[in-house]
Amino acid sequence: MLNVLIVDDEPPAHEVLLHHCRAYPELKVVGQCYNAAQALAVAAKFPIDLMFLDVQMPQFGGLDLLRGLQSPPLTVIVSAHREHALEGYDLDVVDYLLKPVSIDRFAAAVEKAKRRLAAQVAQAGGKAEDLVLKVDRTQRRFRLDRISCFQAQGNFVKVWSDDAESLATVTLRQVIESLPGDRFVQVHKSFVVNRERIAEQRTGAIRLDTGMEVPIGRSYRNLGSLLSR
Repeated sequence: MLNVLIVDDEPPAHEVLLHHCRAYPELKVVGQCYNAAQALAVAAKFPIDLMFLDVQMPQFGGLDLLRGLQSPPLTVIVSAHREHALEGYDLDVVDYLLKPVSIDRFAAAVEKAKRRLAAQVAQAGGKAEDLVLKVDRTQRRFRLDRISCFQAQGNFVKVWSDDAESLATVTLRQVIESLPGDRFVQVHKSFVVNRERIAEQRTGAIRLDTGMEVPIGRSYRNLGSLLSR
């Protein structure tokens, strides 16, 4: 699942991009912004994987926004003008789409983004190694190998990590969509566990290597062996 942010001051452009995104179940639009300030606010709340960014916006242009981000996401420029293309590629954008954006060009840009993301993961050793979550109004980076499990607590998620226990402002569903599915598994409506941290599995519960007991919900008991191989 890729978290998508759309940044454009023109509502019709949003409608076109939203329409195209709906053709891809793996794309989740987590924010629609009409200026740079709104985009910065959304980026502070959610980890963004792919951003569709207009160049010409009031006060603060798209390329200025891109330069100002400390760790910019993969970015596809969407513009009605060709003259900024070279400048965009100098900023290592994935693609440059001219308005109105056709579904074919959109599809090509998405495939480029997927290949770029896959290459980044492969370069990191084949695994996504961390997760950024909002904790106490700040963005905090968690190493996945140090997380034993996630526990839903209303509109928050408790992160059980070797470093500390933290309460993140996020839902369990949003966490699941950001996790590598081969390493984490949901075993209960309120629990997602790290397969590599499972020490023992019984019919109705598992024991993590921290000694913590986690229940297995009735609807999750057909998962088979969860012990990491």
